[in-house]
Amino acid sequence: MSRFVRSSKYRHVFGKEAKAEEQIDNVVVSRNAWDSNYISANSRFMAVCWQTAGGGSVGVIPMSQKGKLPQQGFPLITGHTSAVLDVQFNPFNDYLLATASEDCYVKIWSVPDEGLTENITEPVQALQGHRRKVGGLAFNPTSDNVLATTSQDYTVKLWDIETGQNKITLDGPTDIIQSIAWNYDGSRLAITCKDKKNRICDPRTGKFEQVGDGHAGVKGSRCVWIKDKLFVVGFSRSSERQFSLFDSGDLSKALTSQNIDNSSGILMPHYDPDTSMIYLAGKGDGNIRYYEYTGEDKLIYSLSEYKSNKPTKGGCFVPKTSCNVSACEVAKFLKLEVSKIVPISFTVPRKSDLFQDDIFPPTASGSGQPAQAAAAFFEGKDAQPITVDLENGFVAPEKKEITIQKVEIDEGPQTITEFKVAYEAQKKRIAFLESEMKKAGLTVPKSAADQVIAGSKK
Repeated sequence: MSRFVRSSKYRHVFGKEAKAEEQIDNVVVSRNAWDSNYISANSRFMAVCWQTAGGGSVGVIPMSQKGKLPQQGFPLITGHTSAVLDVQFNPFNDYLLATASEDCYVKIWSVPDEGLTENITEPVQALQGHRRKVGGLAFNPTSDNVLATTSQDYTVKLWDIETGQNKITLDGPTDIIQSIAWNYDGSRLAITCKDKKNRICDPRTGKFEQVGDGHAGVKGSRCVWIKDKLFVVGFSRSSERQFSLFDSGDLSKALTSQNIDNSSGILMPHYDPDTSMIYLAGKGDGNIRYYEYTGEDKLIYSLSEYKSNKPTKGGCFVPKTSCNVSACEVAKFLKLEVSKIVPISFTVPRKSDLFQDDIFPPTASGSGQPAQAAAAFFEGKDAQPITVDLENGFVAPEKKEITIQKVEIDEGPQTITEFKVAYEAQKKRIAFLESEMKKAGLTVPKSAADQVIAGSKK
């Protein structure tokens, strides 16, 4: 029987770790147990969830940084009162960073042109609305300043960060939301949850239209969009790592599923729409597997694997506009180790020095240009991402000025005197409401405090 090797220009893609002098050392990565990537990057900066006493800090490092960071005096963003669980740069403004924290706040920070030179404690915007800790962030890939957040209150909220308004709240999940992902044009949103369900919606409808069973394992699952399909990684009932591909119009049955291995670390998926390659980086191990989506026959084919004996704490891929096109670098992964950031380049081996337009089509990854304003998105309009051609090089757009209408946050009474004033005001309010209930002929129930007082007098 004859054997055929499937033709693919990405069959020989290989991953290569940066030299020691090009790595970043003395990184103090958060030790929080929350499942996130702990890092986000754009063409100018990378942001890392930072471990400090009391938590709540983020380190912002220029992309040009190499070698060791100072062990003391390194400037940080320190505006949260509890641990920061996720960070995301605005895709259309390299200087705007969103942070999600256990303190129930999402905060937006403006990074100075030259990076941090001193600690920053005051955000340009604070988003208040979630009732429990906020664990996930995702900026819309086409609409300017539209941010989706997930929380342990089992809701997804959509914000216009320019005005600080919570435009939409999505209910439905019955357990912790583990991942959130926008599709390519930002018209649909998908989440995976601890209740072992996958959900998809156009968030502007206010509800999840598609719900289907996810992976049967109890460990975390994550999702990314592949064209009009949903790619989900998770664990089987016997704790094997696996991936599945679903039609976004029908989540009841997977189009294809495949077991990967028996490792215990959660997988971090990434899909590159320019090359149709899927990368799976495992937490707790140092391996990165990569596949190709073809849309035919088996749908997903294994390509190769980058192997390392140094475990991964977290990581992220840089925008395509930050890759070295002349070296045929189709992707770059920033791997977080215990105290290091290690860049890993994925390269297609080519002998020619000419621009390879077959592996570098016009890309929306890192273009920095929104296709529409937030108002247009919330009015129900959709738009295709704006792409840029990399043949003549890419120049990042200048810093965009943004007018933030900062929302004042009511943090309640802060001093003993303020607490006393608030207490007296509440007593008067309660007395008024009780009198209104009596006038209406209603029985005024005793509070738990009244019952305790009555019991102590017996």
